[in-house]
Amino acid sequence: MQAPKAKKISKELKIHGDTRIDNYFWLNQREDKEVIDYLNAENEYTNSVLKPTENLQSTLYDEMVGRIKKDDASVPYRKNGYWYYTRFVETGEYPIHCRKKGTGTLEEAGQEEIVFDVNEMAKDHAYFKLGSFTISPNNELCVYSVDTVSRRIYTLHLKNLKTGEKLEMEITGTTGGATWAADNQTIFYTKRDEKTLRSYKILSYNITTKAYNVRYVELDDTFNCGVYKSKSEKYIIISSGASITSEYQVLPADKPDKAFRLFQPRIRGMEYSITHYKNIWYVLTNWKAQNFRLMSTDEILTDREHWQEVIPHREDTLLEGMSPFKNHMVIEERKNGQNHIRIINQTTQDEHYMVFDSETYDCWSSTNPEFDTEILRFGYTSMTTPSSVYDYHMDTRHKVLLKEQEVLGGYDEDDYESKRIWATARDGVKVPMSVVYKKGTENRESPLLLYAYGSYGHSLDPYFSSIRLSLLDRGFVYVIAHIRGGEDLGRQWYEDGKLLKKKNTFFDFIDCAEHLINEGWTIKSKLYAQGGSAGGLLMGAVVNYRPDLWNGVIAQVPFVDVVSTMLDDTIPLTTGEYDEWGNPNDQEYYHYMKSYSPYDNVAAKDYPNMFITTGLHDSQVQYWEPAKWLAKLRDMKTNDTILIMECNMDTGHGGASGRFEALKETAKDFAFLFMLEGIDH
Repeated sequence: MQAPKAKKISKELKIHGDTRIDNYFWLNQREDKEVIDYLNAENEYTNSVLKPTENLQSTLYDEMVGRIKKDDASVPYRKNGYWYYTRFVETGEYPIHCRKKGTGTLEEAGQEEIVFDVNEMAKDHAYFKLGSFTISPNNELCVYSVDTVSRRIYTLHLKNLKTGEKLEMEITGTTGGATWAADNQTIFYTKRDEKTLRSYKILSYNITTKAYNVRYVELDDTFNCGVYKSKSEKYIIISSGASITSEYQVLPADKPDKAFRLFQPRIRGMEYSITHYKNIWYVLTNWKAQNFRLMSTDEILTDREHWQEVIPHREDTLLEGMSPFKNHMVIEERKNGQNHIRIINQTTQDEHYMVFDSETYDCWSSTNPEFDTEILRFGYTSMTTPSSVYDYHMDTRHKVLLKEQEVLGGYDEDDYESKRIWATARDGVKVPMSVVYKKGTENRESPLLLYAYGSYGHSLDPYFSSIRLSLLDRGFVYVIAHIRGGEDLGRQWYEDGKLLKKKNTFFDFIDCAEHLINEGWTIKSKLYAQGGSAGGLLMGAVVNYRPDLWNGVIAQVPFVDVVSTMLDDTIPLTTGEYDEWGNPNDQEYYHYMKSYSPYDNVAAKDYPNMFITTGLHDSQVQYWEPAKWLAKLRDMKTNDTILIMECNMDTGHGGASGRFEALKETAKDFAFLFMLEGIDH
């Protein structure tokens, strides 16, 4: 089957005295039949190219599904007199959310109540997402949200938990979250702008009087807003934020009709988050503290001038989070690229760090809804250790394993090895990588998949994946590159990979790849790269800069038409992204952005084998970005490598919604890599 060839309709895009020619601009007409026909033709072509791998895809899918405990259940947690947990049935694609009433153990609790059987809710939909659900303080009513399009636009519904009846309430165009006031009849929620999808308006709705009230409108189009309740249950909180600026407003939860009070007015470049406990607000902030510090203030006097320092700023440690308990404070920190949990006894001021053995691990404070407890619920995983849930006694330092992700089929952690290695970037900076492989398979000619993200200060921590075993067991080495643009080594690591320093992200990834080759982990003809969304931008940039380095690249929902997208403030996310990428209406940012934008820099050269994925309803990266990129690559590349794209016509940014259905997409990705490696089983 011949590859589709998109027609060219020249469109001139002019700004700052510069002209760009976009021959595929017409592909952004989502409702146009010709566009849909073209996307379907690309899907057919992809299927024809991958047809020889169909049996392998089935094998991979069966393998991945076969490792999953089908009737699994989460570790229960207790809140407001009930135990809550999630379970799956053998054939179910979706979870069943349950609860049991009782103050003792789960076994001593009452009869199970099914809050939501998502399998039943999803059965008539190609895509279904239960966004979130929030139960009223009296435990009788539940607000929940649903998205059946995959645009992350949710409709709110109301359910009576005593009768199981769906009540008369349907609020469209929301972000999916809702928050109950203490009166059991007022909910607060956030609306999205219909066109830009920006979360911009907070409303309240009284389920008794049916009255709607606008409580706040965010007028700055670079900000998003949201609403939630403090862990103490005492306050309703409105958050407003851009990438580098925060602002909060608070309202007593038992006075839902009163006006919100501003906590601390926004100051550009100042970030802060707030946690309420007893009569104190704790404030985590970067005010005069690049890596953040912890402050506290009176419940009423909340302006910055009243903040008192609790934990000072440290140059070598990023302060990421805190959780107050009756007698303890739990601090989440990051140092030298690694997570740490610090426990402080607030009575004695004794403190300690939790100790873990692996050098490639992730740990985090988990679900802890209660204050009056000595027990911390936390999560742990490593590149070789399945995700685990523990209870940790903060005084005795004794931890109890409650659940480790079960891997069916005889997984033995001792058969695999993980390492932390460091590459030297071209400017002398040391960049960490997390490596995992099956013992005995690593050698100079091992196939290797290098993965990264590198944007928004998102740290890509090492984690276990049973799905990944299908790569490792076939001899692949898997590597996560903790490149600049994330926050892996502190806030400066993020600052050095954004705006006018964005190219550090791409060069770090290339330099990591060069290091892996030079140190004998792999060779060019067996080196592969993968990234999604902003990591897809990374893929687009590195194949332009160094197309010779990779045998194959998987670019998932890639953000590749950077300049055009950032100049169009009518599409989702653009204005809120200026602090990350820059505003191209400014000439300096425009030219810098254009110099790395993957779509604008496609040239007549040999490109590696590439598999691109997207979704027609993607709200984060519009489908036409990868579609245009593919068309331009196909027109200009000078070799005969494989270049295919799959556009899921039913989904958006996150792909398929079911737990097994999504694995078909992963099986196809892996089959593409194995096809290039000549692995057929």
